Order: sequence, then structure tokens, then C-alpha cells
Amino acid sequence: MNKDTPKIIAKEQKHIENHKELSLEDINTFVKERFNEVKKSKQTKELVSFQSTNKFLIMAHSQEELKIMGRIVASNNKNNLLEILMEYEKHLNLALEISPTIKTHSNVLMHVFGFFSDEFSVLERNKFFELQGNYKKGKITIGATLAQIHPITYRFNKTYLVSQTYFLLYANQESENIFKILDKKI
Repeated sequence: MNKDTPKIIAKEQKHIENHKELSLEDINTFVKERFNEVKKSKQTKELVSFQSTNKFLIMAHSQEELKIMGRIVASNNKNNLLEILMEYEKHLNLALEISPTIKTHSNVLMHVFGFFSDEFSVLERNKFFELQGNYKKGKITIGATLAQIHPITYRFNKTYLVSQTYFLLYANQESENIFKILDKKI
């Protein structure tokens, strides 16, 4: 370790601390509000869309509840929509009561990696796994990890990933992201 390493680590730690991440309570509130919109719509397609856009977020909370919720959505032709929504909401609440862990976030990261694995170069694969390893070791937060991965979703045109609330809610809330910079110029 050279003499500049402590300065670099301190600088990186300060950089991490300057990023704001939403609290679990804020994330849960956002998701529940979106689900209330689904209930008000009384449309099966809105429930299917909700399940699709929240898949990785729910997976980070509870893979078991995600599977149950998937089966509930798939049963939409067999039951009436009101019953489906009530059952779905029960399991959504159960899932959101479970706090994500490093292990569950890492599992989601591996699912995200699956979208790119065939398109990544060897160097990109190694960088992705280095990033995930740094997250697992606690060197960076899940928010910082996702902030670095999210631009790749656009580069490889992975629209399914772009639509995931997981990136929206768990990635760092940059004070100077590109959208805020563009707003200042308008």
C-alpha cells in the first residue's frame, strides 16, 4: 500500500457519503402508492405491468414472495380481479416487510448481469464482478453499485432493465445527474 492510498480511500468514502439514498421507508411508500394506483385502475394489464416493473425490487426483498406474487398475477383469468388484487397486496406487504440484504441485492445483481453476459467483453465482465465484489465486501453501497451499472442498461438498450423501479429507488440520488444538469440549461 503506497502513502497516497489512505487519502484515496478517504476521498472515496467522502464521495460515497455525499450520495443520498432513499430510506427503506421511502422505497416502501413509493411502491405502495404505485400499487394503490393499480388498484384504482381495476385493470389486469396494470397489475401485470406493476409486477414486471417491480420484479427486481421485490426480488431484493423476498424471492419467495416474488414467486407467489408471480403465480397470483398468472392466475388472473381464474379469479376475479378484486380477489387477485387483495391477495397480491397481502404478499406485496409481506415482501416489503423484509429488508433486503447484501445477499439478496447480490442475487439481483447476478440477474441483471444475465441481461449483459453475452454482450460483455472479458474486461467488462471482470469489471462487473469487481464491482459486485466491492459491494459484497462493503466497500461501496448498493446505490453506488447501481449508479455505475444503470448507464450500461442504456448502452446495450435493455429497455426491460431501464423500466425497473429497482434502479430508480435503490440507486444513489445524484445531486448533479444528467437530468438536473439539463434542467439548469433550459
